[in-house]
Amino acid sequence: MKKIVLFSAVATMLLASCAGNPEGKKAETKDSIEHVQEEAKGVAFTVDAAASKIVWTGTKVTGKHEGTIQIKSGSLNVDNGEITGGNFVLDMHSINTTDLEGEYKEKLDGHLKADDFFAVEKNPEASFAITEIKAGATPDAVVVSGNLTIKGVSKNITFDATVTDKTDTEVKVNADFNIAREDWGISYEGKKDDLISKEINFKVSLVAKK
Repeated sequence: MKKIVLFSAVATMLLASCAGNPEGKKAETKDSIEHVQEEAKGVAFTVDAAASKIVWTGTKVTGKHEGTIQIKSGSLNVDNGEITGGNFVLDMHSINTTDLEGEYKEKLDGHLKADDFFAVEKNPEASFAITEIKAGATPDAVVVSGNLTIKGVSKNITFDATVTDKTDTEVKVNADFNIAREDWGISYEGKKDDLISKEINFKVSLVAKK
């Protein structure tokens, strides 16, 4: 009996170690910054929600799931061709699993919107407010810092982004980063035999127009 119990414990530990995080560089995370820059320099470009896209990926022992979240509103400030600030609001009711169909999709979408994960009835929106932008390693690269608020919890994150297009009337920016979901109070572990990864990956493609 002791051998069976020991084997079960070891198996559980091995399964937990197999719940690897999705690919992506983890964003540097610290406490939120109280005073966000109120008026960034330059002209405000309005985010085109229809042309922009946020794709999330979560992994677990038996595989992974992917989906999207819609941007509700947002803007990027541009001064002399350089991004100087921005604010964005996400519609958490729009959480949508894209790799499932039918009953399984409905169940996962419902679970993600429930209290185990994002509690969207109590927290229908998430937001991101840029607090600092620095030049990156290449001319098109920038390092973005901002307050990310999910489920009523705000943390300041820093991640790499790339400005893929920049004209007098349009700006396009891409980013790819992970966050540790427990930092925002999302601590559901999953089933004992199918544990969920600690990190979530976000691939962000923003299009903002003047």
